[in-house]
Amino acid sequence: MAASPHDSQLYAKLFPTGGIGRLFTDGAEVRAMLLVEGTLAKVQGAAGIIPEVSAAFIHRSAMELALDPGEMAEATGTNGVPVPALVAAFRKEMKAPEHAQFAHWGATSQDIMDTGLMLRLRQALSLFDEGLGALLSDLATLAEAYADLPMPGRTYGQHATPVSFGSVVAHWGFPLIDLRSELLGIRKELPVSLSGAAGTGSEFGAHPEELRAELAKALGLADPQRSWHADRGPVLRITGWMARLAAALGKMGEDLILSTQTGIGEVRLGTSGGSSTMPQKQNPVGPSALLALARHVAALHGAMLSAGHPRQERDGASWFTEWLSLPQLVLSAASALETARELAPGLTPVPAAMADALASSAGLIHAEALSFRLAEHMRRPEAQAAVKDACKRAIAEDRHLRDIAAETWPGIETAELFDPAQALGAAPHEARRFAAKAREA
Repeated sequence: MAASPHDSQLYAKLFPTGGIGRLFTDGAEVRAMLLVEGTLAKVQGAAGIIPEVSAAFIHRSAMELALDPGEMAEATGTNGVPVPALVAAFRKEMKAPEHAQFAHWGATSQDIMDTGLMLRLRQALSLFDEGLGALLSDLATLAEAYADLPMPGRTYGQHATPVSFGSVVAHWGFPLIDLRSELLGIRKELPVSLSGAAGTGSEFGAHPEELRAELAKALGLADPQRSWHADRGPVLRITGWMARLAAALGKMGEDLILSTQTGIGEVRLGTSGGSSTMPQKQNPVGPSALLALARHVAALHGAMLSAGHPRQERDGASWFTEWLSLPQLVLSAASALETARELAPGLTPVPAAMADALASSAGLIHAEALSFRLAEHMRRPEAQAAVKDACKRAIAEDRHLRDIAAETWPGIETAELFDPAQALGAAPHEARRFAAKAREA
C-alpha cells in the first residue's frame, strides 16, 4: 500500500481530493516559498532595507526561476528544514551574487514556510467553499423533493417517531451551511508570518511591524500584529474547521450505510461497489469512505492538537508533527467533500421500503402521539402509563395499536394519529427551510 492513498495510483479513485491535491506537493510548496521570498524582497526594497534594484531583481527571479525539490533533499535532512537549501539554490540560480545576497534578508525559515503554507491553504479553502456550494445545492434539491415523504425516525437504532426523508437530508446539510458561513472569516484572517529568528523582528530595522503589515498587504494575507511562531492557533483553527466538516460528512456516511443495509433498504445509491466473490452484493463504498475519512481526520486533528503547545520560541518536534499530519488531514477532508459531492446527486429514497418499515411496527411508532392525545383528557403520567399498557396488549395480541386505542378509548378520536403523513410535525418545514437556506448561501 502506498504511503498516502490520496496520491496512490491504486487508491486515488477511492479517496479523491479534486484540485486540492495539487496544493500539497513538493513543487507547490517550493513555489509558495519562492513567492514569499520574492514579495519580501519587494517590500524590503520599498522600505529601504535592501537596495531597490536588488529587490526588483529578486522579485522577478522568484517569479521566473524553477527549483528542483529533489536537489534540496540532502540539505533538508541535515538542517531539519528546507528553507536553507531553498535559499542557497535560489541565490545560485539567480547568477547575480551582488543581488542574490539580499534574498531572505532577516527572515527565518518559519516565516517563509508558515506564510507559504497560508498561501496554499487560502487556495484550498476557496476550493472547499466551491465544493460545499455544489454539495449544498444537490442536498437542497433532495430535501425539497422529499420533504413530505414519511419514514421511521430511529434513536438508539430503534423506531422512535416518524420523520421525513427530506428532514433527514436537511440534518445532513444544516451543519454544512454553518461551516460554509465560517469560511469567509477564516480566509480573511489567514496570517502572514514575519518575525525573524526568535520572533522579535529585530533584523528588520526600527519598525518591523510596518514591514510585516506591508508584506501581508502585498500577499493578500492578514497582519496578525504579533509573532505566532509558537502559537499554532491560526493553523489549529483551520484543521478544527476541517475536522468538523469531516465529522458532518461522516454522519451522512453513517446514515447511508445503515439505510442501505439488507433488511432496511430505504435508500439507493447511484453507485455502489461489488464483491470479489458474492455477485449479489452492492456495497456502500462511498458512505464507508466518508466514515473512514471522518475517523482519519479526527485522528490527525488530535495529532495537531498534541503539537499545539510548542516549546519556547520554536520547537522542532512540534513543527515536524504538523508536517506529518497537516497535509494528510487537509487531503482527507477534501476527499470527504469530494466523495459526498459524488454521492449526493445519485441518492434515491425507496418509499415502499419506508412505508413497510412504518407499517411493521403495528402502530407502535405512533405511541407518543397517542399519549399526548390522551393527555388532553387525563394527567400526562396516567396517559403515558395507559399507552404503555396498550402497547403491551398490541404486542401480546399481535394487533395494531390503532385498534387497541379505538377499543379502549372509544370516546376519543385517535384514528388520524396513525397516519404517518400526519405525524411529521415540523419535519417537512425543516426540509424546505434547509433547501431555502442552502440556496441563499
